[in-house]
Amino acid sequence: MIGAGLIGTTTLPSRTSRPRARTWGARALGVVALAVAVSTGVTGVAPAAPATAVAGRPVRDFDLQAHRGGLGLVVEGTLPAFANALELGVTTLEMDIQITEDGRDVVTHDRRINPAKCQDTRPAVPGDPDFPYAGKYIKDLTFDQVRTLDCGSLAQPNYPGQRTAPGARMPTLAEVFALVRQYRAWDVRFNIETKVEAAAPTETAPREQFVRVAAREVVRSGFLRNVTIQSFDWGALRLMRQVEPRLPLVALTQPEFLRGPNGTPSPWLGGLNIDDFGGNVVAAAKSIGVSALSPVHGNPQNGTVNDPDYQPFTTEEMVRQAHAVGMRVIPWTTDDPATMNKLIDDGVDGIITNYPDRLRTVMAERGFRLPRAYHRHHS
Repeated sequence: MIGAGLIGTTTLPSRTSRPRARTWGARALGVVALAVAVSTGVTGVAPAAPATAVAGRPVRDFDLQAHRGGLGLVVEGTLPAFANALELGVTTLEMDIQITEDGRDVVTHDRRINPAKCQDTRPAVPGDPDFPYAGKYIKDLTFDQVRTLDCGSLAQPNYPGQRTAPGARMPTLAEVFALVRQYRAWDVRFNIETKVEAAAPTETAPREQFVRVAAREVVRSGFLRNVTIQSFDWGALRLMRQVEPRLPLVALTQPEFLRGPNGTPSPWLGGLNIDDFGGNVVAAAKSIGVSALSPVHGNPQNGTVNDPDYQPFTTEEMVRQAHAVGMRVIPWTTDDPATMNKLIDDGVDGIITNYPDRLRTVMAERGFRLPRAYHRHHS
């Protein structure tokens, strides 16, 4: 359990003063003129057209990031999930990669194959002694072994209404880029997380391999200008800066990752000691040259601003400090409209969400410019 002193401010421990509330506009707007929300034939219902200025507020660009493709709508990290997000209309496809034993990238979150998400179908070769593969670490399996897994047939009970995609395999980055080409979604961005497990490095591929493979695939794709690389492992971000300095970096964080046991330096900060920065996460992130900070919105992570035990981590003061040094703030992962509105009031530049349709509705209500919805081209 994280103590209250670690949550709610940019600096650890917490300040004694509290910032004054600021809003980007009145929260309660009454009836707002919206484009009629219609079903687009994809999972999720959202306003069909970009909104114009509302109640005198200027149209504002905002980064709507579909977490793992929008896993509240379609099973996570699959090509059908990313296709659904493109058809719904998002700014950014957010995704994770793992590296197989033979050095191939696969788009997936979990370092160990979760049998509640992916099920075995057959061995990669007859008599394979590694079969079944569910429950094993991806870094201990070959690409061919991983690709036998069906990661689309099992809906997650925490996401009622989540659409399945029977037979879906873990895609590669190249396949996600190819999908976006089919939609001619040239303005869509990609926020790719290298899932290095800094606290248990033997459970994933080495950070050097993550960085090398990710940089290679992004450069090959032709989408380099559309990509950001994010990681909780700030050591991977520092290495990516050396390997491919053209890629903007995003520092993921949460309170538990800022210090190690008993106040020791955290393995997640890539050699930095948060105490050398007075406990200030913005200053620490700025020191490694990232363009954005991506903090957890608050704790509990599945909580909302209306819960009595909710403690915000992303705050107005954090956003103010980040903007003052030229960094954007993109918190993760909130699905609750009230919490989305509070974060927007605090000045965040975007939000990572499992339900991009909900965030589109919030954006429309506030008069934000909505991301374009795309359709697939078969020619």
